[in-house]
Amino acid sequence: MGRRPARCYRYQKNKPYIKSRYCRGVPDSKIRIYDVGNKKAPVDLFPFVAHLVCDEKQQISSEALEACRVCINKYLVKMVGKDAYHIRMRAHPFHVLRANKMLSCAGADRLSSGMRHSYGKPIGVAARVDIGQILLSVRGKDASEPHIIEAIRRGKFKFAGRQKILKSLKWGFTKYPREEYVTLRKAGVLAADGNIVKVNSRRGLLENSALYQNGQE
Repeated sequence: MGRRPARCYRYQKNKPYIKSRYCRGVPDSKIRIYDVGNKKAPVDLFPFVAHLVCDEKQQISSEALEACRVCINKYLVKMVGKDAYHIRMRAHPFHVLRANKMLSCAGADRLSSGMRHSYGKPIGVAARVDIGQILLSVRGKDASEPHIIEAIRRGKFKFAGRQKILKSLKWGFTKYPREEYVTLRKAGVLAADGNIVKVNSRRGLLENSALYQNGQE
């Protein structure tokens, strides 16, 4: 018996059902890599970021998440090069999908028990997503904007339901709007910390303070 179509598991009908010591034998998720591309690129290198935002309350299978990741990655490698973007998948599949396996061979009606003991066995995992939840984000240079938008549009076809592509007003994967980010970086309040930023603290010894060494109070 093959995998059931994803339309059987599209809606959130039951309670969250996760892998635990009581729910064993769950197949591994198809998506194992959540960050793709130049994930170690410094925060100042990639100011532009676009999000794929879900517009429905539904479930998205791990197979669909992996297919979307592969699709976006292939397009961006071809269009902007493998070091000019960073994809982050932000929906994680924890919900276990079940199926009551039925026999479909000849004489199955004699062997199968129908709806007796019909609680199903785990067959896969899915992410439960809500309206307005970000499914994935891609950051890159401002020049790559049309290619990033087109890549997300192509990846969108791997999901059921409706999604929206949003261009963020923030700088990369930080929480600061662009103008504010530039001002705070020049003032020395923010310091680059890999692909995010950290705030220079006003606590502690003065000789250890980056703000004090930059001539601020």
